Amino acid sequence: MGDVVQMHFTTPDYVIFALLLVASTCIGLFYALSGGRQRTTQEFLLADRSMSCLPVSLSLLATFQSAVAILGAPSEIYTYGTQYWFLGVSYFLGLLIPAHIFIPVFYRLRLSSAYEYLELRFNKTVRIMGTVTFIFQMVIYMGVVLYAPALALNAVTGFDLWGAVLAMGLVCTLYTTLGGLKAVIWTDVFQTIVMFAGQLAVIVVGTHQAGGIGEVWRKSMNGSRIASLDLNPDPTERHTFWTLGVGGVFLMLALYGVNQAQVQRYLSSRTEKEAIMSCYVVFPCQQVVLCLGCLMGLVMFARYGEDSPLDKGFVKTNDQMVLYFVMDVFKDLPGLPGLFVACLFSGALSTISSAFNSLATVTMEDLIKPYCPAMTEAKATLLSKGLALAYGLVCLAMAYIASLMGSVLQAAFSIFGMVGGPLLGLFCLGMFFPWANSIGAIVGLVAGLVMAFWIGIGNFMSRMAAATPLPFMNATAIPMPANMTSTVLSTLIDSVTSKPRPTGVQALYNLSYLWYSAHNSTTVVLVGLIVSLLTGPMKEKDLTPGTVYPVLGNLLFFLPERYREKLCCVTPLPYKPKPIDTQPYQMAQKESNGPTQIKEEEKTEGRDEEEGDEERATPHPSCPLGHTVLETAL
Repeated sequence: MGDVVQMHFTTPDYVIFALLLVASTCIGLFYALSGGRQRTTQEFLLADRSMSCLPVSLSLLATFQSAVAILGAPSEIYTYGTQYWFLGVSYFLGLLIPAHIFIPVFYRLRLSSAYEYLELRFNKTVRIMGTVTFIFQMVIYMGVVLYAPALALNAVTGFDLWGAVLAMGLVCTLYTTLGGLKAVIWTDVFQTIVMFAGQLAVIVVGTHQAGGIGEVWRKSMNGSRIASLDLNPDPTERHTFWTLGVGGVFLMLALYGVNQAQVQRYLSSRTEKEAIMSCYVVFPCQQVVLCLGCLMGLVMFARYGEDSPLDKGFVKTNDQMVLYFVMDVFKDLPGLPGLFVACLFSGALSTISSAFNSLATVTMEDLIKPYCPAMTEAKATLLSKGLALAYGLVCLAMAYIASLMGSVLQAAFSIFGMVGGPLLGLFCLGMFFPWANSIGAIVGLVAGLVMAFWIGIGNFMSRMAAATPLPFMNATAIPMPANMTSTVLSTLIDSVTSKPRPTGVQALYNLSYLWYSAHNSTTVVLVGLIVSLLTGPMKEKDLTPGTVYPVLGNLLFFLPERYREKLCCVTPLPYKPKPIDTQPYQMAQKESNGPTQIKEEEKTEGRDEEEGDEERATPHPSCPLGHTVLETAL
């Protein structure tokens, strides 16, 4: 094994990379100095609920397409073939379900934080538990997603490691703090274009150098990299059609259904219809992104074959191999390596800025606002900006800690990935099962988290005991949505040589990382339902209207009307916001949302009284969502 080969940036590369950072900062400054100048929490945290479909969908995509995905997808395809491409099958249900179930519920309740829903459906304790769980996963991951691409860049090009980390962290903190969610969304749009441009440039130039797309395909076929449909139902198999197409749906739901970073974008849309459309628009974009990653992996294989730079010792990990390939392809084309690095760091910036903004929102809405109901709008906005700044500094501190963790860094990926499933289970428990109560929700969430950490840590320990210590980022970092899956799980499974099929607890430790979200969310729902039934199911009169989606009533359409109505748990009780938590603050929101919003709310308030008696008397045979979710929660 030779020493790691370093290739160096030229002046045009540095210029293009610097332009990315400057452009992102300028977008933040523009929104800090224009429009409402981020003077209200509605504008700072929710972009005044004024965003159109296209920027929201591109922002959703940018958060999904992180630096880990850009580095991980091609190396995954290069190493294992195109089986990973079948993940695209899961995108359909993974976006259709949020579009028609989660978005209508969240949007019509006029939430700012997804975890407000948990208090409306259960109680304050469940809301705080959900918020703290989310903050825990995001804080750990922020440093990792900032440090990992900088480390790969440093290893391949000699680019100053902490220079890259500080430049990204500070620029991201600056435009998120100054420009709020509008700046985050529009920089995401700009960064998405840069990501597409960088990946396309590598594919076009690499394909040309390999002798054309026909030659790339021929070499990939000969090298057995074009995978067929694998219908093996074994859940311990790392990638099959079922793990990718079905397990992947739960991963997508954990991201696009209940993750605050994505929910916040839906809530910033002008109308519910535009929020739903953004899910539909992002679907083909995701397929394009997946195809680009697969193509880059095949072009890499056409260039190097089985004799990879990793085997030759030119790089130390698969993640570095993608950057090595880019520098190799572009060595005679100054400026283009800088474009790809800008593409790579755009992925990191979009993910981190989303984290800053969503963390500031949940901290403000869930942990501060309920205990300071008399806070003025100006003070609340200033505090929100301070929170975004503070989380930016925490991110830099986490990057430093990540640099000290070495191979334990994989455990940080694991911890982040294992939290998404239990949170998804908690929201599903509340939204689909009317009889679930708060005790069931708390016990279910704790059980899901315990199960997730037990399997994840057990997997890690069993691999450490059975194999030699794994080097940092050994094997591929699997590019799952917004990195909601555990990279360490795929990494550890990669190290398994052909052994007899595991049984018992060992089989659980060998579960494919793609089933983790499904397994953990199911644990939350089952435990939550059992505990709810044992402690006394939730009664219809105690439910807040608009918090239950009548999925059982709709699925069981063949049952008599009275049973379906019972399952839907439709309650005619008018929704009254909890005055201690939200009333004074909502008055400030009403002022900040402009005259149009005030008129709409006055209309709905008037209608509520007129329709109250009518709703009580009118049966709901099909239990439509329109009856279970009121038009406003103010």
